[in-house]
Amino acid sequence: MISRSPASSQQLARETRERFVAATEGAIAPIALAVRERLAALAGMTASVREMQQHRDDYLAFQAQGSSWVPMSLAAWRKALGGGSQSGSTGGLRLELIGDEVVETNILSSRLAQSIQDKAQFELNDLRLRIQYLEGTGELDAKDVLKPEALARTLVDQWLASGLSRETWARVQDVVQQRLVDVVVAAYKDANAFLIERGVMPEIDLKSFVKRTGSVSSNSAPLGGSFARSSQPGSASFGMGGGQHAGPGGFGAPPGSFAPAAIGVGAGRGPGSAGGDTLAATGGSPLVLARQRAQGVLLNLKRFVTARIGGDLGQMRMPGAQGPGAAGSVGGTGSRGGGVGLAAPAFAAAIADAEAAYQAMASQYVVGDEATAMHQTAAELRRRTSELKKKAPTTADKATVEIVALMFQAILAEERIPFSARVWFARLQMPVLRVAIAEPEFFGTLQHPARMLIDRMGSCVMGFDAAAISGSALEGEIRRVVQVIEQYPETGQRVFKLVFDEFVAFLNKYLTQSDATQRVMSVAQQVEQKETMAIQYTIELRKMLNDMPVREEIREFLFKIWAEVLAIAALRYGAQDEQTVTLKRAASDLVWAASAKPNRNDRARVIQDLPQLLQRLRQGMGLLGIEGEPQEAQIKIIGSTLSDAFLSKTEAIPPAKIEAMAKRLANLEDFVTDAGDATDLPLDAASIELLLGVDAASLEVVPDTGTKVGDDMLQWAHELQVGTWFMLDHNDRVSQVQFVWRSERKQLHLFASSDGRSFLIQVGRLASYLQAGLLVPAEEETLTVRATREALAKLDANPERLLN
Repeated sequence: MISRSPASSQQLARETRERFVAATEGAIAPIALAVRERLAALAGMTASVREMQQHRDDYLAFQAQGSSWVPMSLAAWRKALGGGSQSGSTGGLRLELIGDEVVETNILSSRLAQSIQDKAQFELNDLRLRIQYLEGTGELDAKDVLKPEALARTLVDQWLASGLSRETWARVQDVVQQRLVDVVVAAYKDANAFLIERGVMPEIDLKSFVKRTGSVSSNSAPLGGSFARSSQPGSASFGMGGGQHAGPGGFGAPPGSFAPAAIGVGAGRGPGSAGGDTLAATGGSPLVLARQRAQGVLLNLKRFVTARIGGDLGQMRMPGAQGPGAAGSVGGTGSRGGGVGLAAPAFAAAIADAEAAYQAMASQYVVGDEATAMHQTAAELRRRTSELKKKAPTTADKATVEIVALMFQAILAEERIPFSARVWFARLQMPVLRVAIAEPEFFGTLQHPARMLIDRMGSCVMGFDAAAISGSALEGEIRRVVQVIEQYPETGQRVFKLVFDEFVAFLNKYLTQSDATQRVMSVAQQVEQKETMAIQYTIELRKMLNDMPVREEIREFLFKIWAEVLAIAALRYGAQDEQTVTLKRAASDLVWAASAKPNRNDRARVIQDLPQLLQRLRQGMGLLGIEGEPQEAQIKIIGSTLSDAFLSKTEAIPPAKIEAMAKRLANLEDFVTDAGDATDLPLDAASIELLLGVDAASLEVVPDTGTKVGDDMLQWAHELQVGTWFMLDHNDRVSQVQFVWRSERKQLHLFASSDGRSFLIQVGRLASYLQAGLLVPAEEETLTVRATREALAKLDANPERLLN
């Protein structure tokens, strides 16, 4: 990396923020236009009298006041550059009551911030590390323009300041999100590229951050060369959301920016009684509501902890080293002044001892004696937790140990996880404890890599029975993941992120490895590819015929039938195969034959070539299954059109144009581009067999029906995670199915049931099934959210245990 003076480093950080603001402010005006279009569309819809009046009021309000939202937002966003670029002090503990209006505003802005965080978490994390390196700080300020919540809050605040209502925002927030997220993600990528070009941390890996303090378990596995052992202390910090200085109630992650009082939590309320209900009341799709309920659990946990220890977990650390590379840092956010590491060796040693004990105990498990093993493990977990709490240097550390222990007790007691997998889940307790202590945002965001990894592994294994998991490649991968995490105890969330990516890549292969699934995937991918090619061929044919005097009957035949013929021929034989080339040539021959023929020689040529041309047309239609009477009807139309061409007085098409068309058709693939998401795929079992010659008897095909579904449902369908289990109610038969594959263009989705059946579902039908409740997740909550909820229930019933 290039050596710089402190002044030049600060200037470079400033330029990065200016570029980020400049890149994102350009999205505000297009967002306003899209919002206007949405409100206009709603105002024109037929609905109940009350809804129609509300939609008209929204539209008129935006017409009158929305024009000021753009300049106000631009001004406020630019003004945000003037502050929050340095990491501020924690100040004192702030506990205050917040009004309902502020709560509702927080909810609106946090939703938008969360959507940005979901898409940009890793780009944002890398940018945060580079800015911290330049500025020599431990964390970005809560109001730093680089944080997703800063832009989200600016847009919502200025919306309200311009006189528009929260209710109207809620009705257009999906439009804002769709238009904003990609722009912000691109801005983060550009900011990282800008800094890399100037030599700021060109490579971010763990080689310089790993510090070995003890021996490694003999069965630890390497991570494919991603890491290297090092004798030097960590020199940088890793953090996802950070932000323990975010003010009242802030873990720093976007959804964790409310004070406990903000969600209406009072004494005596149950652990699940707040947060989720408040958020759900604001409306949203099932996917959004599920995320909000999950976030409500984390908010309630924060409320509980704040009430018992007088502050957030990230604010109650012992004074000590601060910033990247500090002695007390364990690859965390840098906010950790004391605790694991050199600042608290007794605590670090106790965690290492507990981890070694778990590994030794796990190696002694005997298959067939699961009940005894689980009982012994739970007892050992409880004993080790008590020992760790005694050595914890702060009340925040004591609370963290207890919460993590309760979470893993819940996971260990989860009987839907096969025993052989639970053994490995249990061994993650100490690595997760290290991360939770160093990175308190683990308790504030659902997108922390440690949570994401455990949730994804849990969502996979809870659908299998014990016999299917034991000794399988899936169990082996879980074992490898855990061993890698154990091998690098001081790398923070980074190792969780890396193995999470590897686990997802493994799933994509593991779930589609059977021959039957491979055949289905191949068929589905070809159907999608064929449709995309047909769309592009149609576009190219339209371009070719745009300025040619061609009869409408011939145009319709070429666009609706022959484009499909060329696509299926290219797919089945190859684009340059002799059969495909012959069919391409037939298109230009048909155009010429159907044009005016004032010349006697041309008419004679048509008569001579007609039998061969009709034979090629029949051959092509045969590829599409157009046989018998339907084929004869098409041939009759074409014959009639050719007869009319003999008598036509119109201008003939010059031979040069016909020849140019023939040449372009011959190399048509050179001119087409990716059509993106194909729509209206002719998908059914019969068409698959007919088009591709594949037996689809083992495949249940569920095509689109043309039913309109909302954008939020389509988004939900696109965001389903491979490996997740669902309950599918199809044709009045309920099956437990696992989502195993999505096609490249996200139009086709494959689900596999435990009884060997497969369901190939088109995206529109998938979205409508989600909307109708015919496809529902087998688990309402992710594994870590459920574990957090159960831990909170125990703490709520017995609050003294938090610090005892």
